[in-house]
Amino acid sequence: MFAAPRPVEKPDPPAKPAPTPTKPAPAKKPHRNERLPAAERPVATVAVDVNLAHLDRTFDYQVPEQLAADAVPGARVRVRFAGRLVDGFVLAREETSEHDGRLGWLEKVVSPEPVLGPELAGLCRAVADRYAGTLADVLRLAVPPRHARVEAETPPERPEPRAPAQHGWGAYPRGPALLEALAAGRGAHAVWQALPGEDWPARLAEAAATTAAGGRSAVLVVPDRRDLDRVQAACEAVAGADAVVALAADLGPAERYRRWLAVARGDVRIVVGTRATAFAPVRDPGLIAVWDDGDDSHAEPRAPYPHARDVAMTRAHRDGAALLVAGFARTAEAALLVASGWAHDVVADRTTVRARGPRVTAIGEDDRQLLRDPAARAARMPSVAFEAARAALTAGAPVLVQVPRRGYLPAVACGNCREPARCRRCAGPLALPSHGDAAAPTCRWCGHPDPAYRCGACGSPRLRALAVGSERTAEELGRSFPQTVVRTSGGGSAVLDHVPASPALVVATPGAEPVAEGGYGAALLLDGAVLLARPELRAGEETLRRWFGAAALVRPAPEGGRVVVMADSSNAAVQALVRWDPVGHAATELAARTDLALPPAMRMAAVDGPPPAVADLLAALPATVEVLGPVELPPGTKLPGAEERTEGAERCLVRVPRTEGRTLARELHAAQAVRSARKEREPVRVLLDPLDPL
Repeated sequence: MFAAPRPVEKPDPPAKPAPTPTKPAPAKKPHRNERLPAAERPVATVAVDVNLAHLDRTFDYQVPEQLAADAVPGARVRVRFAGRLVDGFVLAREETSEHDGRLGWLEKVVSPEPVLGPELAGLCRAVADRYAGTLADVLRLAVPPRHARVEAETPPERPEPRAPAQHGWGAYPRGPALLEALAAGRGAHAVWQALPGEDWPARLAEAAATTAAGGRSAVLVVPDRRDLDRVQAACEAVAGADAVVALAADLGPAERYRRWLAVARGDVRIVVGTRATAFAPVRDPGLIAVWDDGDDSHAEPRAPYPHARDVAMTRAHRDGAALLVAGFARTAEAALLVASGWAHDVVADRTTVRARGPRVTAIGEDDRQLLRDPAARAARMPSVAFEAARAALTAGAPVLVQVPRRGYLPAVACGNCREPARCRRCAGPLALPSHGDAAAPTCRWCGHPDPAYRCGACGSPRLRALAVGSERTAEELGRSFPQTVVRTSGGGSAVLDHVPASPALVVATPGAEPVAEGGYGAALLLDGAVLLARPELRAGEETLRRWFGAAALVRPAPEGGRVVVMADSSNAAVQALVRWDPVGHAATELAARTDLALPPAMRMAAVDGPPPAVADLLAALPATVEVLGPVELPPGTKLPGAEERTEGAERCLVRVPRTEGRTLARELHAAQAVRSARKEREPVRVLLDPLDPL
């Protein structure tokens, strides 16, 4: 028998060493590229730089913790929109969002500088709504491009503006009361009619300095650079050189942004500039002034085409600031402000006007003038004009000659059949750009010369002048006054700012008239009948504005000042100049437009584009609006979005009462949004309250 196997005893396993105590694992830190929402107010409301009408609203984005400190309201940011990075502005920071879906992230804070404050953002939104535009388009007008180096600079210390020691508003019964309201910070609204010969830059400077001394800011908007330089110099003389800043497009990107930042940071309380200055981000605005609101330079040529006067009105209403619309002439829009009671008149009495104004002579004002010169009505410069010029030159004073056209012979016709000369390439009007027999007629549209011109109607090669420009006028005056200096300003030559108080003939185009020391002895206003006969709604108003601007530079009548206007004395605009009554003419113009249901008595929109696109947009408007047209636009009209000139474009006018103006703007914006969402390619331009709807 076999014995059972003896079990083998296994050795006990070695004892495991006791575990050594370890430190607790550290908390996981987020990776530097990992995005976590900001601890406070993690949602940013952003206005993206996209000018599509159907996307004209704000969008919410998450603010990562890394950008929380820099993404302040008003900062420039970059966000991802429709798959691409676009610029934008932070309008606000919120705790939550009303959006139900997932929010995108702020990609980058371009600059923490708060350049778009709530007041400026609200103004831009209001202007966009008034003109049926998008917020992105208005922001491009209001906020200049960034310049990083300028933001890092340390701004210089600026002294407080001085209060004016004295003022020249005593010639206007309501002038001192206006300054008292500005000093007290009351939001007065006024339309100021400047006296002839008035030093208007000094008056505006006194108003601005009074406002700034009271603790509020002043914005002065002027048409062009020449006016800007004059007003800036006047403000520096009254308030101090470092208390004023001027904003203009020709400053260059760095200097313009430097001055704009000084305004936005509250370092300066007096700002002077051209039309974009109406958006200047001053702290606590107390005065918004617009000089010569009838000048077309105040109308922005880019969408949504706002007018500086309307921007100033909107801002004065929103911020409780004073508004001052001023000029030598008066527009129908300014007359409506007074007639509605929203603004007060600041005018001088008739005795003061007669004492300060020159003597104005029109053609055919009495029989004796026509007996001495029977051809006075047909002559471009009748004998009464030569007599006024000779008298002023003999007295040692310069003479201003205003010519409405620049160039030499800006319009020519066939010398045989009087058919207007046209370009054989584009059918544009031909002109003679310079004197001399060898000068070839050149097209004013395409610039193509036509040395072998022949009339298309009769075949004649001869040309005759239909209009005379400033260069030809200066040449003719030089022959008529051979011993007299002839200077030109504007119209292709350099624009003069000042001329000495010595005998000279100064030929200038409208808006380029230099200021003469001591005033001009006489002013000759040529081609008045041609200006008044233009087929435009504002022909009379614009002509009178040009005349008043030139006549205001002439010495008063007691000192021998004379103005001769080459237009028939029976015309209403001529009579307003003779009486120096811009207020009465503006009131009459407003009454006529009210009877005819024309702006500004009505709100009107012009819709331009190809016929199918215009019809499509108008079909979306309610049936209560009145549609006028369509009419064909002139050849060569370029529409927004069109790469080349668009032929066959037409215009329709949409008219509603003023009380329904906001509704019209809203409906037009909605119609554009529908076209934008459908990605319609045909361009359509919408202009609210165009300067010339006809």
